[in-house]
Amino acid sequence: MMTIKEMSSRTGVSIRTLQYYDRIGLLRPAAHTQSSYRLYDDTDLERMQQILLFRELRFPLKQIREILDSPNFDRNKALRQQIGLLTIQKERLENLISLAGTILTKGERTMDFEPFSKEKERAYTEEARKQWGKTAAWQEYAEKASGRTDEDTARITGDFMKLFEEFGAMRDADPTSAGAQEQVKKLQSFITEHYYTCTTQILRGLGQMYAAGGEMTQNIDRAGGSGTAAFAAAAIEAYCK
Repeated sequence: MMTIKEMSSRTGVSIRTLQYYDRIGLLRPAAHTQSSYRLYDDTDLERMQQILLFRELRFPLKQIREILDSPNFDRNKALRQQIGLLTIQKERLENLISLAGTILTKGERTMDFEPFSKEKERAYTEEARKQWGKTAAWQEYAEKASGRTDEDTARITGDFMKLFEEFGAMRDADPTSAGAQEQVKKLQSFITEHYYTCTTQILRGLGQMYAAGGEMTQNIDRAGGSGTAAFAAAAIEAYCK
């Protein structure tokens, strides 16, 4: 566990900003001390990394929270977009270095301002942002989330994770059992009600994501105990068949 001061030092994000992120539900600490001091773990650190990646893509904080809290958040897609953006930024810096080197070594006067342009970076960023809103599922989710308060969002997120607490209570059972299958049906209905229409195809993809490792798997296992994500994924796969 890390204190807020250690989290700030590790990430370069100010303590005041971390406190603000907690207040708006963007990054809540994993725990608190008896004196109510914030404590962060590796899962929080990973979420902070994702927040910073989306900030580079110039997403507003509210939209970052909505994306990260969405049940079908695609971490790998976000990382691929970041790699693309950083590659463009790297290319721009290399062009600037080359231009400065030419002026320094040859003493030439040049009117070439192309290396200073950020147009390619802006175009890529805009396209990346649009991609998060293209799917019907995301548009439906954004519409449902538009009128919610921070308290509403926190409550729905909490209720969503309680479903995995219930999965965790039965994780030693057969994932094809009636109880496990009923729990999957309950999960599907919850997602449809609060996020977007959860078709069988979407549900199967979510199940695979739950057990794929990373922050989602860690959060599910944290809610229901070790092995809960794998159990839920197996139950979902059986349900979808």
